[in-house]
Amino acid sequence: MDFSSCRGYATTSADKKLFSEPNLECAHLKVPLNYSHPDGPIAQVAVLRVPARGPAKGALVVNSGGPGGPGMSFAASLEKTLAKRDVPDRFDLVGFDPRGVGATKPAISCFTNKEYLTGDVHTEFFLAAGKYTEKDTRHLTDKCASGSGGRQNLAAVSSRDTVRDMDILRAALKQKKLNFLGQSYGTRIGALYADKFPNNVRAMILDGAVDPSLGNKRRLLQYAGFQRSFEQMAKDCAAHTVCPLGKNSDNATREFQKIARPLLEKAVPYGNGQNFTFNDLVDGVIIGLYSKDSWPLITKGLVELKQGKPERFVQAAQIFSGRDASGSGSNYDVANFAITCMDEARLTAKEAADFRGMVYKMLPFADPGTGNAGARDACESWPAKPKTTYPFPRKVKGLPPTLTISVTGDPSTPYSGGVHLADALGGSLLTVKGEQHTIASSGINSCVNKVVDAYLINLKVPKRGTECAA
Repeated sequence: MDFSSCRGYATTSADKKLFSEPNLECAHLKVPLNYSHPDGPIAQVAVLRVPARGPAKGALVVNSGGPGGPGMSFAASLEKTLAKRDVPDRFDLVGFDPRGVGATKPAISCFTNKEYLTGDVHTEFFLAAGKYTEKDTRHLTDKCASGSGGRQNLAAVSSRDTVRDMDILRAALKQKKLNFLGQSYGTRIGALYADKFPNNVRAMILDGAVDPSLGNKRRLLQYAGFQRSFEQMAKDCAAHTVCPLGKNSDNATREFQKIARPLLEKAVPYGNGQNFTFNDLVDGVIIGLYSKDSWPLITKGLVELKQGKPERFVQAAQIFSGRDASGSGSNYDVANFAITCMDEARLTAKEAADFRGMVYKMLPFADPGTGNAGARDACESWPAKPKTTYPFPRKVKGLPPTLTISVTGDPSTPYSGGVHLADALGGSLLTVKGEQHTIASSGINSCVNKVVDAYLINLKVPKRGTECAA
C-alpha cells in the first residue's frame, strides 16, 4: 500500500475540500473481493492517513458508523476535532471506506442523481409507509446490481468481510496490534474484529454500541430509543411560547400525526417539481432526534411545514446523507442498504408485516395509520445469503482491556447496548449522562476526552462506575 496525494479520492464536494489539506495521504488497499476465492477478483479499499504531528506511537484506525459511513472523511475531520488533544501527536489517524462505501471499489450505487431529486429512493420497506411487493424488491436489487457493477459485488459487502480487510490493513500499516475507534455501527465491526482477532488488538474504543445480544431485535430497541427522544423533544418544545406539537407533551404523537398523515394523500411541492412526503417528514424528524442540539430543527421545521415550506427538513436530509441540491454526493444510503442485506437475517412477507406492526408500536409517531400489510424485507431478492453478524459470543476470550462508551439518552444505540457489549468483551464501560448519539469523536467533553486519551496513550482504563456529564 503506497500512500500519496489524496487528489482524485473525493466522492463528494465536501470531501474534495476536506481532502485538499497537503498533509493528508491516501492509498488503495487490495483485498480479495470474495475471501472464498482469494485468487479471484480484487476489491480496492480506499484509505486516508493523517500523519502524527510528533513521533508516532502507532496508527489509530477509525470508523464513523452507518453502515455506509465513510472512514476517510472521518479521519480527516478528526484531525480538526481532536486538534487540541495529545492523540494526534502520538498516532497516525487512519480512516478507510468499508466495502461498498465511498471511494472504495467497487462501490454500491442504486439510483441516479435525478432519481435522488424526484424519485422514491427508499431502501427500507418496514418503517416506510407504503405497500410493497416481491416485484418491488426484485426491481430494487436489479437497480443496485446494474449500478454497482454486477450481482457479485452486492454479495461482497458483509461486515464479516470488512473485518478481514481490517486485519490486512493493520498488517499493511506495519502494526503488530490494532488501535481502533469505532462509533455506532463501527462498534459492530470493532466487536467482530475483537472476536475474530483478539490477539491482534492493542486498544479498542467503541462509542455508541450496537447491542451484540439482540440480533434483528436491536432495530426495535433503536426505534424505541427514537420514540423516547421524540417525547423528550416534545416536552422541551411545550416549554416554549410557540410549539407545533402543543402545550401538552403527552399528546405530541397525536399532534404530529395530524401534521404528517395528510402528506399521505397530498405531498407538499417544493423546488423544481419535487414533492415532500410523509416518509420524508419521518426521516427528517429522526435526523433531528440524533442530538438534543438538533431538536430546534424539528420544531422550526414543523412550523414552516404547516406554512407549506419543507425546505428545512430537505436541507437537513441532504446534509445527513451527504448529497447536495443536485442529487450528487455520498452513497451512504445505498451502501447502508447493501451492507444490511449481507449482515441481517431476512424476513418472509408475513414476518415483515408482523415486524412492521412491532416497529409502529415502538415508534408510534411514525405510524401512518395504514396498517401492517404491504411491508417487505427489501433484501429478500438479494443475490447472496447473509453472513449474519450474530449470534455474538456471550464472552470474548483473549482480549486486552477495551473501552466502551455509552450515552444514557442515546436515541439510536440505547445505553443498554453499551452495557451488554462491555460485558461481552470483558472491558470497561464509561457512562455519559446526556441526550445524543456518540460523543468521543466530537472532542467537546473534557471528561470523556481525559478518559479516552488516558486509555489510548497509556492503556489506562477508567474505574468501574465512572460517569461523565454530557
